[in-house]
Amino acid sequence: MRRAIVGAVALVLSVLSAHAQNMSPDELAARNIQRRAVEAMIWGMPAVNADLMLQTMLKMTKAKPNEIVYWSKPVNWKNQTLTPNPDSIYFMSFWNVKDGPVVVEIPPAQGGSIAGNIVTLWQMPLEDTGPEGADKGQGGKYLILPPGHKGEVPAGYIALQPDVFSGFALLRSNLVSHGDADVEKSVAYGKQIKVYPLASAKEPPPTNFTDAYDVLFDATIPYDASFYRGLDRVVQNEPWLDRDRAMIDQLATIGIVKGRPFNPDQKTVTLLDQAAREAHALLAQIYDAGFPVINPGIRWFPAAVPEMVKAASGGYGDPNAYPVDMRGVTYTLGYTGIKRLGTAQFYLMANKDKDGQDFDGSVTYRLSVPANAPVKQYWSATVYDRETHALVRNMPRASRASISPGLQKNADGSVDVYFGPKAPDGKDANWVPTDPTRKFELLFRLYGPEKPLFDHSWRLPDVERVATTIGGATK
Repeated sequence: MRRAIVGAVALVLSVLSAHAQNMSPDELAARNIQRRAVEAMIWGMPAVNADLMLQTMLKMTKAKPNEIVYWSKPVNWKNQTLTPNPDSIYFMSFWNVKDGPVVVEIPPAQGGSIAGNIVTLWQMPLEDTGPEGADKGQGGKYLILPPGHKGEVPAGYIALQPDVFSGFALLRSNLVSHGDADVEKSVAYGKQIKVYPLASAKEPPPTNFTDAYDVLFDATIPYDASFYRGLDRVVQNEPWLDRDRAMIDQLATIGIVKGRPFNPDQKTVTLLDQAAREAHALLAQIYDAGFPVINPGIRWFPAAVPEMVKAASGGYGDPNAYPVDMRGVTYTLGYTGIKRLGTAQFYLMANKDKDGQDFDGSVTYRLSVPANAPVKQYWSATVYDRETHALVRNMPRASRASISPGLQKNADGSVDVYFGPKAPDGKDANWVPTDPTRKFELLFRLYGPEKPLFDHSWRLPDVERVATTIGGATK
């Protein structure tokens, strides 16, 4: 049997080799463009992901780099970034240090707190901020330096040394509840954040804040030729990193060369479209298979695989590891990087129900959150569109959380959260709507996660299909 298989494989390889040898120069060139464009999308995903958010901010708001764009209420579906948190107040600053060092100043955790991450354009974490970050809740001045900075760092700053000129700070002002007063308090606390040039540190100018709430802020990944225009922008504006120099020729094949305009002809655009679809299929296949689970026999898995967390938090310093494929998958699902994952927050994802079936927006499901969830702050369960990994469009809300108004608890302290096109009778306060025409996925957040999550004494069970009663009829 083994000899037969080996023989069959050898025959296939022989046929493919013969076909390749008979390809015309034009066919070989086209094939070269397409296969290198597939790899370029996978490799470039985190940087283009970040650039998309920056370009959306520049196009849709008045905010500029080294300012702050924020959402004055918990985000609704118009925030079409990847898997945003609708149970927090978002502040973002897209920093750029081409003109010199920039300071991001975080206030002390008095009357509020920040769960923040400062990352490069490649979404490599430089530092976390707030009570679980480098300032430990005391407040701090994070000094972002230009690449290769050689000068002395002034006293009193937390110095960060990126290897590129740009990146962003994702700064979440934590919520106690969704009540109007608590939302206003969280916004007011977040507005104590300051961003300014180091050169103006003695008399910092006021930080400009731009409210993006109710702006259609679409930064979802385009799986077509337009992706490569974002990638070209990254190449033109940022230095080549030593670990990525092998991509110079790869990108030149598809027309992306530092110092030259990127103007693909229509034939190349068609090949890039095809390559983007292929890359999307490859990345989606990895995600669909699921990451290693947190508890054996239960489908919830951490939103980042250990090899990716280790590599990114270590600045990709291990010369024998560079998980480009898993990095690509990670940044099709979300954004930012966390230096100390599992301290300020932890994320669990599920893309299938207990029976291994994809979540169907026309079906009703139940998640029974056990009592005594291991969190210092809150837990939440959020629905995202399976295809875009953004909030489901046109839905009145996207999540239920332990801080949601009117959330019903069971007698034993557990909470049943329902996902489906209509609320089961009497369960509206515990229900998250879904689009009956689309598949979805779930993200379970734990803010201030505690030991029982990690020693597995507290386990989040699988999501199950349920029969529901709507208008007197059983569905």
